[in-house]
Amino acid sequence: MKKTTIWTIAIIMGTSFLGLLYLQLKYAQEMVIMKREQFDESVNRALYQASRNLELNETLRYLEKDINATERRAMKNDSIHHTINTADALQHSQNVIAGRDGTIYSSFELKTITSRPSQMPKAMILRSDNQHLTQTSKSLQEIVRNRYVYQKALLDEVVYSLLYSASDKPLNERINFKLLDQDLKAELMNNGINIPYHFSVTTQDGREVYRCPDYTDDGEEYSYSQLLFRNDPLQKTGIVHIHFPNMGSYIFSTVKFVLPTVMFTFVLLVTFIFTIFVIFRQKRLTEIKNDFINNMTHELKTPISSISLAAQMLNDESVTKSTTMMKHLGGVINDEAKRLRFLVEKVLQMSMFDRKKAIFKQKDLDINELMENAAQSFQLRVEHTGGKIYTEIEAVESTIYVDEVHFTNTIFNLMDNAVKYSKPNVPLNIYLRTWNEDNFVFLSIRDTGIGMKKESLKKIFDKFYRVHTGNVHDVKGFGLGLAYVKKIVELHKGKITVDSTLGEGTTFTIQMPFVAS
Repeated sequence: MKKTTIWTIAIIMGTSFLGLLYLQLKYAQEMVIMKREQFDESVNRALYQASRNLELNETLRYLEKDINATERRAMKNDSIHHTINTADALQHSQNVIAGRDGTIYSSFELKTITSRPSQMPKAMILRSDNQHLTQTSKSLQEIVRNRYVYQKALLDEVVYSLLYSASDKPLNERINFKLLDQDLKAELMNNGINIPYHFSVTTQDGREVYRCPDYTDDGEEYSYSQLLFRNDPLQKTGIVHIHFPNMGSYIFSTVKFVLPTVMFTFVLLVTFIFTIFVIFRQKRLTEIKNDFINNMTHELKTPISSISLAAQMLNDESVTKSTTMMKHLGGVINDEAKRLRFLVEKVLQMSMFDRKKAIFKQKDLDINELMENAAQSFQLRVEHTGGKIYTEIEAVESTIYVDEVHFTNTIFNLMDNAVKYSKPNVPLNIYLRTWNEDNFVFLSIRDTGIGMKKESLKKIFDKFYRVHTGNVHDVKGFGLGLAYVKKIVELHKGKITVDSTLGEGTTFTIQMPFVAS
């Protein structure tokens, strides 16, 4: 599949997943906002009704107090008047009537029993000039009218008491806080809110009058307030404040069923991204594997051809088999066989490291000495290009604990790369340096070769990756050298970095912990 096709599918699927995730999050957000608005409206409605109930309770309290006082005065007056007997009922005073069985009825109760004023038009109650009513009806109508005037006077007295007495009292005397708490709870439940709340009552100037026993500041940033006795003078009014410690979880509970869908969508999105990543990685590995197979075929072809040619010459009877010729052909076969074995072992060696079956034989090794030996080994190859190897041995603490064979191969691989990737027909210079910094010893190998592009620097330590040098296959190898170098350095608890500029050269730096002397 082409890379453009994969990218097209990835973009379409990714956009779809992101759109779905956005819509789900937007829906959840809208639900939270809607639930919050409903919650605010319900709380404010409950607070308003509770404050109204508070005023009604105060009015009822004053009304009961006034009626009780009036009834006591009426009973006292009734005890002074004498009882008048009649055939059906005896009436005494304006307020009390005694029946034949001795039951005492107030005139208001008698009126209610006999005339049922709830079923009588108001016009009939207030009319006094109707000549067609019987005498009994006129008498009852008179009683009702008098009672109406009397009750209206009572209510007027209550109203005056509320206006001139109640508002002068402090809030803690006017409010039954236990009853207020019950009203708040009942009204909140009536509006569908059944979660814990805390409330307090303050005066208009902010002085706290009451605070519920279990009051805490949790959730106080989302508080609600309602004016108490709002028709009283402003300085006499109070304010009830209420907040809900668990309001966040209450609001969240309305959208919690959406979260699993959001989570699953997110998991699918991550899985899809990972799948696309794996597809591209597998595609890249496939390309690298194909390059490796092609490169390996090319690398193995040369020694096999040389061995095959030498074998043909040995079998060709027309060719004179002198001692010198036989020795030469045997040397070619031996050298090419060694080369084949080296190439095969290199591949097997990396496979062994991947399976973590390599065993190190570590010992103390002087890195200064190792760098000098490497310089001597590659001196002839570098001088053949017209260049030179320069060494700067500055490390004082230069002992490292490593496997000598593998770590020596690491340095030689880096030196070999410097020679391989030199500029054609241009002298190659290599600079070797060691130094100490903090608790580490550093070594660097810098060359003046062809260098690398920045995009190649990220891949040079990958297995089978080889820097492209055009269509000319003039650099031998499988692309395993630097992968092997990095593996060895990391297994010895070190670190390797590379810096390169195309056309100017490359610098490899290895950081290793040293053994203190």
